[in-house]
Amino acid sequence: MFELNDKKAVITGGGSGIGKAIAQLFARQGAHVHVVDLNDAACLQVVREIREEAGLVSSHACDVARQADVEALMAAIGPFDILVNNAGIAHIGKADTTSEEDFDRVMSVNVKGVYNCLHAGIPQLRANGGGVIVNMASVAGSVGIKERFAYSTAKGAVMAMTLSVAKDYLQDGIRCNSISPGRVHTPFVDGFLARNYPGREAEMFEQLSKTQPIGRMGRPDEVAALALYLCSNEAAFITGTDYPIDGGFITLNT
Repeated sequence: MFELNDKKAVITGGGSGIGKAIAQLFARQGAHVHVVDLNDAACLQVVREIREEAGLVSSHACDVARQADVEALMAAIGPFDILVNNAGIAHIGKADTTSEEDFDRVMSVNVKGVYNCLHAGIPQLRANGGGVIVNMASVAGSVGIKERFAYSTAKGAVMAMTLSVAKDYLQDGIRCNSISPGRVHTPFVDGFLARNYPGREAEMFEQLSKTQPIGRMGRPDEVAALALYLCSNEAAFITGTDYPIDGGFITLNT
């Protein structure tokens, strides 16, 4: 079950965190993984690690916010089976404390970046005879989280795009779902704590972990396992759905 043999998968934001975990797992399951990331060095490191396990992998440095670059990338990759729109950035701030520059930056990556990959990727999926799209949303798109105005706005848009794409391309054999993680322990979390709470990292990590009713943060490999299921043949009857993976955050905190 959950094999991806002979599948070609494009994963944006694959250089670290959740995207890296998805790339590694998909390669283990037999897919030829195309790792896309703005950080070329991180992208190449993931490729090296996957190749050490004898996985099929290619590296692509690309800014998903630039449509021309994304169009060129998708054309170079050619028809493929799976698109995981994982690339994204975070921001902390309320509506009246978020600058126009920061708002535009979040939208350019988290919303326009997903649109760019859909715009360029769907023709390749159609040329392939169909396929699967997974968009990385967030619990922030479903419930109110303090000081996440721009980020929540963007992830709400990702969820709406998921529904639209699922309906529009059903007859093309393209399924589209989204995943909404709660807090997941990634390098971003460690960097955030180091920058904002120097000397108190362990204390704040514990506080953030306890905001999940289950009592801990998620792991990237747990999100990757859900992505694998949604992209596998075992999920062939599933489209147009958002999947929270949040340790009970949405249902048990509201």
